[in-house]
Amino acid sequence: MSNKLDKQYQTLLQTILDFGVEKKDRTGTGTKSIFGYTIRHNMRDGFPLLTTKKMAWKTMVTELLWFLRGDTNIKYLVDNNCHIWDGDAYKAYQRRFKEKHYLKPTSTKEEFINRIKTDDEFANKWGDLGKIYGYQWRSWAINLIDPNTMELLPPIDQIANLISELKTNPDSRRLMVNAWNVGELDQMVLPPCHYSFQVYTRELSHDERFRIAYKNLELRKKLEAQSKMLHYPDGHNKVMDDANIPTRAISLMWNQRSVDTFLGLPFNIVSYGLLLEIIAKEVNMIPDELIGNLGDTHLYLNHLEQAKEQISREPYELPTLKIEHSSLDPVELVYKLENYQSHPTIKAPLSN
Repeated sequence: MSNKLDKQYQTLLQTILDFGVEKKDRTGTGTKSIFGYTIRHNMRDGFPLLTTKKMAWKTMVTELLWFLRGDTNIKYLVDNNCHIWDGDAYKAYQRRFKEKHYLKPTSTKEEFINRIKTDDEFANKWGDLGKIYGYQWRSWAINLIDPNTMELLPPIDQIANLISELKTNPDSRRLMVNAWNVGELDQMVLPPCHYSFQVYTRELSHDERFRIAYKNLELRKKLEAQSKMLHYPDGHNKVMDDANIPTRAISLMWNQRSVDTFLGLPFNIVSYGLLLEIIAKEVNMIPDELIGNLGDTHLYLNHLEQAKEQISREPYELPTLKIEHSSLDPVELVYKLENYQSHPTIKAPLSN
């Protein structure tokens, strides 16, 4: 099976190199940028982990689990050797010192991160990034008074609501989660780059369910026995229903306002691919399509040569992901990545 995802990604890199316009940005690095791009991946073709450079799989998983925990403090990330938010946390730490009219922070970035890891009191005070993804996903504050109790209404757990709606009303067109809380953007260390996602489900055909069931040797024997008794398709359906074979496929589409194409986008693809797998397992559906709608899609000017190197590489086959047990509680997630082969790492500086 050919790896279409890496080819799509390489085409995007080349498109930015060929047609991107140079723009200034908040980091001062400068970018080549295009506006508007869509990536589509069929999850049956493999798990969407790029192979044209080695990817930090465990770091990617850790960040998603951090979101699902509803956590906004980098201590969980640091404790699990995930450092992609270190720069943002340290910049916020420096800014808060200036706001309080201190001359300078009391530590270097390395000392700051070490204190986050070893000093819980310091981490609680300085490690929080504000009301970013995890907060909005799991505890969106509505700040309204219940007229019956005269107490604040509880925050909204968008992920739990999504799971509930998928189980009771899977054809809804309101299966969405949003991180762009306009009233709280100023309380985030960085406004969300990937700001919302929507899921969509469809019924599986009899043949699609049959192919899923037929992979199981025990079910295969039962299905073949039903075929000999001419109990088709009702006999097949009973066998598949009794075995809890999924009846629906589920797709996920995320929307992203700002895309660091070389360093960030590969993370985003994996993160939402894994999220799709987790949700599908939770509601007993089959992962279908993963779609990314990209806004300001750019390469930083100090990533251009790295992009050219990645374009020159021939992709390997995509790996597969097996989730043995899934839960909205990240501690209970059991997963295994299999057959991942990649080209070597391509180093590039991160712009904060």
